[in-house]
Amino acid sequence: MSTTKKLRLGPLPRHEAIKLTFSCPASLKGDLDRYAALHAQAYGETVDAATLIPHMLEAFMARDRGFRRSDAVKPARHKPSGVSQRESIANRSSD
Repeated sequence: MSTTKKLRLGPLPRHEAIKLTFSCPASLKGDLDRYAALHAQAYGETVDAATLIPHMLEAFMARDRGFRRSDAVKPARHKPSGVSQRESIANRSSD
């Protein structure tokens, strides 16, 4: 019997990745490092916090009912009322 409880984030799947950079508080980085150590202990594969973050976000979004509901009913994109598509594009590009 393992001394480590089963973690919510299971073994990591392999997939194509796109690099994304973000900032977080030092306390969160510490928690991510501790989670990575527990994950390595539970599944026998060393991973760092940066490897875990996309999987954690993916798991979080998959369990978010509001997000899943919004995905089921995708609203049609519409142009702003009273503004032509060309004006709308020009306004966005000047921001």
